[in-house]
Amino acid sequence: MSLFCLVHGAFQGSWCWDLLIPHLEAQGHKTVAMDLPIENASATLSQFADTVIQALPKTDDDIVLVGHSMAGTIIPLVAEAVQVRQLVFVATLIPSPGVSTIDQFAHNFDADTLKSLNYQPKDPSQLEQFHSEPNMYEPASLGRDFTDEAVLMDLFLHDCQPDVAQWAISKSRSQQSMAYIYETNPLKALPSVERKYIVCTKDRILYPVWSRYAARQRLGVDAIELDSGHCPHLSCPELLASILTGERN
Repeated sequence: MSLFCLVHGAFQGSWCWDLLIPHLEAQGHKTVAMDLPIENASATLSQFADTVIQALPKTDDDIVLVGHSMAGTIIPLVAEAVQVRQLVFVATLIPSPGVSTIDQFAHNFDADTLKSLNYQPKDPSQLEQFHSEPNMYEPASLGRDFTDEAVLMDLFLHDCQPDVAQWAISKSRSQQSMAYIYETNPLKALPSVERKYIVCTKDRILYPVWSRYAARQRLGVDAIELDSGHCPHLSCPELLASILTGERN
């Protein structure tokens, strides 16, 4: 059985996996989750990665490294230092080595560029979306106030059960480190390990059409579609577990 190392995204913590973990452990898998030092404004991507590495047991050799949202910029750094079997990106940013996230979204790609990159969406209308929406590559959340409960509900928790949404809001943490947005990613190349990308079709943080494109162009995989908002570990944990364990592809 595998060890699922669960790395949370911005404004969240190890608590956010509490609904998912029982579904993984019921199948005999082990789990580990940690709190990243997001309240530390000076924390770097490498410090985030070190926090994950320190949380990993030294005896496990079948590690599935799961990152949500912001953690897509972190888990490849962990995989450079620790042997892992698989990287799973759940509605995440995907790092471009030597480039910051903000610089990734500073330009757009038109249909001709997509064609040159061999991006072939299953739905041809997606190319029209890329071409017609000038901010397609800019996260929809930029500039929003995440201390506002209404914003959290609208962007993160809109498809969660009301009690789960209120619990998540009560546990929300202050995100002071913005390294995942502004720091130049220290990777020279993405690690050569098995990769999986899960795109959430109702995501209001990252445009799903961008996620599909980036999964193919950067990770070399077709994204697995999950009918959920940005936080499937909160809105549909059993379904997410089935994807993580390979029961559903």
